[in-house]
Amino acid sequence: MPLFSVDNLTHNYGDVQALTDISLEVPDGAIGLVGANGAGKSTLIKILLGLLTPTSGDVQVLGQDVRTQIRQARARVGYMPEGDCLPIDQSASDFVAYSAELAGVPAKAARRRASESLALVGLGEERFRYLKDFSTGMFQRVKLAQAIVHDPKVVFLDEPTAGLDPEGREQMLDLVNRLAEYKISVIFSTHILSDIERTCDWVVLLDNGRVKRNGALDRLGSHGVVQIELIDDPHPTADILRGRGLMVTVDGFRMSIPAAEGVTTLVRDAFAESGAGIRSMTETQITLEEAFFEVGPALPPPVPT
Repeated sequence: MPLFSVDNLTHNYGDVQALTDISLEVPDGAIGLVGANGAGKSTLIKILLGLLTPTSGDVQVLGQDVRTQIRQARARVGYMPEGDCLPIDQSASDFVAYSAELAGVPAKAARRRASESLALVGLGEERFRYLKDFSTGMFQRVKLAQAIVHDPKVVFLDEPTAGLDPEGREQMLDLVNRLAEYKISVIFSTHILSDIERTCDWVVLLDNGRVKRNGALDRLGSHGVVQIELIDDPHPTADILRGRGLMVTVDGFRMSIPAAEGVTTLVRDAFAESGAGIRSMTETQITLEEAFFEVGPALPPPVPT
Protein backbone atom coordinates (compact mmCIF):
# COMPACT_ATOMS: atom_id res chain seq x y z
CA MET A 1 0.00 0.00 0.00
CA PRO A 2 1.44 3.40 -0.95
CA LEU A 3 1.96 6.08 1.67
CA PHE A 4 -0.19 8.38 -0.41
CA SER A 5 -1.39 8.66 -3.97
CA VAL A 6 -3.08 11.38 -5.99
CA ASP A 7 -4.70 11.08 -9.39
CA ASN A 8 -5.40 14.03 -11.71
CA LEU A 9 -5.27 16.39 -8.75
CA THR A 10 -5.94 20.08 -9.42
CA HIS A 11 -6.49 22.89 -6.95
CA ASN A 12 -7.33 26.51 -7.64
CA TYR A 13 -7.39 29.57 -5.41
CA GLY A 14 -9.81 31.62 -7.44
CA ASP A 15 -8.02 32.40 -10.68
CA VAL A 16 -4.68 31.07 -9.37
CA GLN A 17 -3.95 27.42 -10.12
CA ALA A 18 -1.75 26.02 -7.34
CA LEU A 19 -1.71 22.39 -8.52
CA THR A 20 -2.27 21.31 -12.10
CA ASP A 21 -3.46 17.79 -12.90
CA ILE A 22 -0.80 15.97 -10.87
CA SER A 23 -0.68 12.20 -10.46
CA LEU A 24 1.82 10.36 -8.30
CA GLU A 25 2.25 7.54 -5.84
CA VAL A 26 4.90 7.27 -3.13
CA PRO A 27 5.94 4.35 -0.90
CA ASP A 28 6.54 4.13 2.84
CA GLY A 29 9.72 5.73 4.11
CA ALA A 30 11.18 9.21 4.25
CA ILE A 31 9.72 11.34 1.46
CA GLY A 32 11.17 14.70 0.55
CA LEU A 33 8.67 17.21 -0.84
CA VAL A 34 10.80 19.81 -2.59
CA GLY A 35 10.08 22.97 -4.51
CA ALA A 36 10.58 26.72 -4.57
CA ASN A 37 8.18 29.02 -2.74
CA GLY A 38 4.86 28.87 -4.58
CA ALA A 39 5.57 25.46 -6.13
CA GLY A 40 2.52 23.92 -4.45
CA LYS A 41 4.08 22.07 -1.49
CA SER A 42 1.87 23.57 1.23
CA THR A 43 -1.26 23.16 -0.88
CA LEU A 44 -0.50 19.48 -1.45
CA ILE A 45 0.14 18.90 2.27
CA LYS A 46 -3.13 20.60 3.24
CA ILE A 47 -5.03 18.46 0.76
CA LEU A 48 -3.38 15.26 2.03
CA LEU A 49 -4.34 16.28 5.58
CA GLY A 50 -7.91 17.00 4.56
CA LEU A 51 -7.57 20.69 5.42
CA LEU A 52 -8.35 21.68 1.84
CA THR A 53 -10.84 20.11 -0.56
CA PRO A 54 -9.23 19.85 -4.00
CA THR A 55 -10.89 21.42 -7.00
CA SER A 56 -10.75 18.06 -8.76
CA GLY A 57 -8.98 14.71 -8.58
CA ASP A 58 -8.67 11.76 -6.21
CA VAL A 59 -6.48 11.62 -3.08
CA GLN A 60 -5.67 8.70 -0.80
CA VAL A 61 -3.51 8.65 2.33
CA LEU A 62 -2.62 5.23 3.75
CA GLY A 63 -5.31 3.72 1.58
CA GLN A 64 -8.01 6.08 2.88
CA ASP A 65 -9.91 8.45 0.61
CA VAL A 66 -9.46 11.88 2.19
CA ARG A 67 -12.85 13.03 0.90
CA THR A 68 -14.88 10.26 2.54
CA GLN A 69 -12.55 8.67 5.13
CA ILE A 70 -10.73 11.66 6.56
CA ARG A 71 -11.27 10.63 10.20
CA GLN A 72 -9.68 7.24 9.58
CA ALA A 73 -6.76 8.85 7.76
CA ARG A 74 -6.14 11.55 10.39
CA ALA A 75 -6.06 8.98 13.20
CA ARG A 76 -2.86 7.58 11.65
CA VAL A 77 -1.24 10.89 10.71
CA GLY A 78 0.85 13.47 12.59
CA TYR A 79 1.44 17.06 11.51
CA MET A 80 4.21 19.49 12.42
CA PRO A 81 3.18 22.87 10.97
CA GLU A 82 5.65 25.54 9.96
CA GLY A 83 4.17 28.51 11.81
CA ASP A 84 4.35 29.35 15.51
CA CYS A 85 1.10 27.88 16.77
CA LEU A 86 1.78 26.77 20.35
CA PRO A 87 -0.19 28.02 23.39
CA ILE A 88 2.56 29.90 25.21
CA ASP A 89 0.79 29.85 28.59
CA GLN A 90 0.89 26.05 28.81
CA SER A 91 3.77 23.80 29.75
CA ALA A 92 5.21 21.56 27.06
CA SER A 93 4.04 18.50 28.99
CA ASP A 94 0.45 19.74 29.26
CA PHE A 95 0.27 20.72 25.61
CA VAL A 96 1.67 17.46 24.23
CA ALA A 97 -0.55 15.41 26.57
CA TYR A 98 -3.56 17.41 25.38
CA SER A 99 -2.54 16.74 21.77
CA ALA A 100 -2.46 13.02 22.53
CA GLU A 101 -5.95 13.17 24.02
CA LEU A 102 -7.23 14.98 20.93
CA ALA A 103 -5.93 12.01 18.93
CA GLY A 104 -7.96 9.62 21.09
CA VAL A 105 -5.36 8.54 23.64
CA PRO A 106 -6.83 8.08 27.17
CA ALA A 107 -5.76 10.76 29.69
CA LYS A 108 -3.43 8.60 31.77
CA ALA A 109 -1.73 7.11 28.72
CA ALA A 110 -1.54 10.58 27.16
CA ARG A 111 0.57 11.83 30.10
CA ARG A 112 2.94 8.90 29.73
CA ARG A 113 3.22 9.29 25.99
CA ALA A 114 3.81 13.03 26.33
CA SER A 115 6.78 12.40 28.62
CA GLU A 116 8.16 9.77 26.25
CA SER A 117 7.77 11.96 23.16
CA LEU A 118 9.35 14.99 24.81
CA ALA A 119 12.23 12.86 26.07
CA LEU A 120 12.71 11.51 22.55
CA VAL A 121 13.10 15.02 21.14
CA GLY A 122 15.53 16.01 23.87
CA LEU A 123 13.25 17.86 26.28
CA GLY A 124 13.56 16.14 29.66
CA GLU A 125 13.09 18.41 32.65
CA GLU A 126 12.30 21.28 30.29
CA ARG A 127 8.92 19.70 29.59
CA PHE A 128 7.51 21.30 32.75
CA ARG A 129 8.43 24.84 31.67
CA TYR A 130 5.97 27.21 30.04
CA LEU A 131 6.22 27.38 26.28
CA LYS A 132 6.64 31.17 26.39
CA ASP A 133 10.10 30.59 27.88
CA PHE A 134 11.23 28.28 25.07
CA SER A 135 13.76 29.11 22.37
CA THR A 136 12.99 28.61 18.67
CA GLY A 137 14.77 25.27 18.71
CA MET A 138 12.77 24.08 21.71
CA PHE A 139 9.55 25.23 20.03
CA GLN A 140 10.38 23.10 17.00
CA ARG A 141 11.04 20.09 19.22
CA VAL A 142 7.69 20.49 20.97
CA LYS A 143 5.93 20.68 17.61
CA LEU A 144 7.63 17.44 16.60
CA ALA A 145 6.73 15.80 19.91
CA GLN A 146 3.02 16.61 19.52
CA ALA A 147 3.11 15.28 15.96
CA ILE A 148 4.32 11.83 17.05
CA VAL A 149 2.77 11.48 20.51
CA HIS A 150 -0.12 9.31 19.26
CA ASP A 151 2.21 6.92 17.38
CA PRO A 152 1.16 7.83 13.83
CA LYS A 153 1.98 5.81 10.75
CA VAL A 154 3.21 8.93 8.94
CA VAL A 155 4.15 12.43 10.07
CA PHE A 156 4.05 15.55 7.90
CA LEU A 157 6.91 17.95 8.64
CA ASP A 158 6.48 21.42 7.15
CA GLU A 159 9.86 23.23 7.17
CA PRO A 160 10.98 21.65 10.48
CA THR A 161 14.39 23.36 10.42
CA ALA A 162 13.02 26.86 9.78
CA GLY A 163 14.59 29.47 12.04
CA LEU A 164 17.11 27.10 13.61
CA ASP A 165 20.80 27.85 14.05
CA PRO A 166 23.29 25.36 12.54
CA GLU A 167 23.52 23.26 15.71
CA GLY A 168 19.74 23.18 16.16
CA ARG A 169 19.28 22.27 12.52
CA GLU A 170 21.66 19.32 12.81
CA GLN A 171 19.86 18.12 15.92
CA MET A 172 16.47 18.35 14.22
CA LEU A 173 17.69 16.38 11.21
CA ASP A 174 19.04 13.69 13.54
CA LEU A 175 15.62 13.50 15.19
CA VAL A 176 13.93 13.14 11.81
CA ASN A 177 16.27 10.28 10.93
CA ARG A 178 15.45 8.57 14.23
CA LEU A 179 11.76 8.34 13.35
CA ALA A 180 12.56 5.39 11.09
CA GLU A 181 13.50 3.42 14.22
CA TYR A 182 9.88 3.76 15.35
CA LYS A 183 8.45 2.74 11.97
CA ILE A 184 7.12 6.25 11.35
CA SER A 185 7.19 7.39 7.74
CA VAL A 186 8.00 11.04 7.04
CA ILE A 187 6.82 13.57 4.49
CA PHE A 188 9.41 16.34 4.78
CA SER A 189 8.47 19.58 3.02
CA THR A 190 11.30 22.08 2.52
CA HIS A 191 13.23 24.14 0.01
CA ILE A 192 16.56 23.26 1.71
CA LEU A 193 17.93 20.54 -0.54
CA SER A 194 20.70 19.40 1.77
CA ASP A 195 18.11 18.61 4.46
CA ILE A 196 16.37 16.25 2.05
CA GLU A 197 19.64 14.57 1.10
CA ARG A 198 20.37 14.04 4.81
CA THR A 199 17.04 12.50 5.74
CA CYS A 200 15.07 11.18 2.77
CA ASP A 201 15.20 8.24 0.39
CA TRP A 202 12.44 9.37 -2.00
CA VAL A 203 11.87 12.78 -3.61
CA VAL A 204 8.83 14.51 -5.03
CA LEU A 205 9.94 17.67 -6.81
CA LEU A 206 7.24 20.24 -7.57
CA ASP A 207 7.58 23.17 -9.93
CA ASN A 208 4.77 25.66 -10.59
CA GLY A 209 2.13 23.21 -9.42
CA ARG A 210 3.37 20.24 -11.44
CA VAL A 211 5.38 17.14 -10.57
CA LYS A 212 8.80 17.25 -12.23
CA ARG A 213 10.46 14.39 -10.34
CA ASN A 214 9.02 11.49 -8.38
CA GLY A 215 11.34 8.69 -7.43
CA ALA A 216 14.05 7.27 -5.24
CA LEU A 217 16.76 9.76 -4.35
CA ASP A 218 19.51 7.38 -5.42
CA ARG A 219 17.88 7.01 -8.85
CA LEU A 220 18.08 10.63 -9.88
CA GLY A 221 20.86 9.39 -12.12
CA SER A 222 18.17 7.93 -14.37
CA HIS A 223 17.72 11.56 -15.41
CA GLY A 224 21.47 12.01 -15.82
CA VAL A 225 23.65 12.07 -18.89
CA VAL A 226 25.52 9.42 -20.87
CA GLN A 227 28.87 10.89 -21.84
CA ILE A 228 30.87 9.30 -24.65
CA GLU A 229 34.41 10.08 -25.77
CA LEU A 230 35.21 8.97 -29.32
CA ILE A 231 38.43 8.28 -31.20
CA ASP A 232 36.90 9.23 -34.54
CA ASP A 233 34.62 12.01 -35.82
CA PRO A 234 31.48 11.84 -33.62
CA HIS A 235 29.07 13.45 -36.11
CA PRO A 236 28.13 10.33 -38.17
CA THR A 237 27.27 8.44 -34.97
CA ALA A 238 25.42 11.46 -33.57
CA ASP A 239 23.35 11.71 -36.77
CA ILE A 240 22.36 8.04 -36.45
CA LEU A 241 21.30 8.54 -32.85
CA ARG A 242 19.32 11.67 -33.66
CA GLY A 243 17.56 9.71 -36.38
CA ARG A 244 16.44 7.28 -33.66
CA GLY A 245 14.90 10.05 -31.58
CA LEU A 246 17.73 10.83 -29.15
CA MET A 247 18.92 14.33 -28.26
CA VAL A 248 22.68 14.42 -28.82
CA THR A 249 25.12 17.21 -27.98
CA VAL A 250 28.56 17.15 -29.63
CA ASP A 251 31.59 18.92 -28.18
CA GLY A 252 34.82 18.10 -29.98
CA PHE A 253 35.25 14.34 -29.73
CA ARG A 254 32.63 14.01 -26.98
CA MET A 255 28.91 13.30 -27.16
CA SER A 256 26.34 13.76 -24.41
CA ILE A 257 22.94 12.02 -24.41
CA PRO A 258 20.19 12.23 -21.75
CA ALA A 259 20.12 8.93 -19.90
CA ALA A 260 17.03 6.78 -20.30
CA GLU A 261 16.10 3.14 -20.42
CA GLY A 262 17.51 1.47 -23.54
CA VAL A 263 19.93 4.28 -24.43
CA THR A 264 23.07 2.16 -24.06
CA THR A 265 21.66 -0.41 -26.52
CA LEU A 266 20.88 2.31 -29.06
CA VAL A 267 24.39 3.73 -28.62
CA ARG A 268 25.99 0.32 -29.12
CA ASP A 269 24.01 -0.28 -32.31
CA ALA A 270 24.83 3.19 -33.63
CA PHE A 271 28.56 2.64 -33.16
CA ALA A 272 28.34 -0.71 -34.88
CA GLU A 273 26.63 0.99 -37.83
CA SER A 274 28.97 3.98 -38.04
CA GLY A 275 32.16 2.04 -37.37
CA ALA A 276 33.47 4.84 -35.14
CA GLY A 277 35.92 4.05 -32.38
CA ILE A 278 34.95 4.71 -28.77
CA ARG A 279 37.37 5.64 -26.03
CA SER A 280 35.01 5.69 -23.03
CA MET A 281 31.34 5.82 -22.06
CA THR A 282 30.09 6.85 -18.61
CA GLU A 283 26.75 7.77 -17.08
CA THR A 284 26.86 10.73 -14.74
CA GLN A 285 24.27 11.20 -12.01
CA ILE A 286 22.74 14.57 -11.34
CA THR A 287 22.45 15.82 -7.80
CA LEU A 288 19.23 16.92 -6.16
CA GLU A 289 20.40 20.51 -6.50
CA GLU A 290 20.96 20.07 -10.23
CA ALA A 291 17.51 18.50 -10.58
CA PHE A 292 15.96 21.38 -8.65
CA PHE A 293 17.55 24.11 -10.74
CA GLU A 294 16.88 22.19 -13.93
CA VAL A 295 13.15 22.69 -13.35
CA GLY A 296 13.27 25.86 -11.24
CA PRO A 297 11.32 28.96 -12.23
CA ALA A 298 14.49 30.94 -12.91
CA LEU A 299 15.28 28.83 -15.98
CA PRO A 300 14.07 30.19 -19.32
CA PRO A 301 11.78 27.99 -21.44
CA PRO A 302 13.43 25.95 -24.17
CA VAL A 303 13.82 27.68 -27.51
CA PRO A 304 11.67 26.02 -30.21
CA THR A 305 13.66 24.35 -32.97
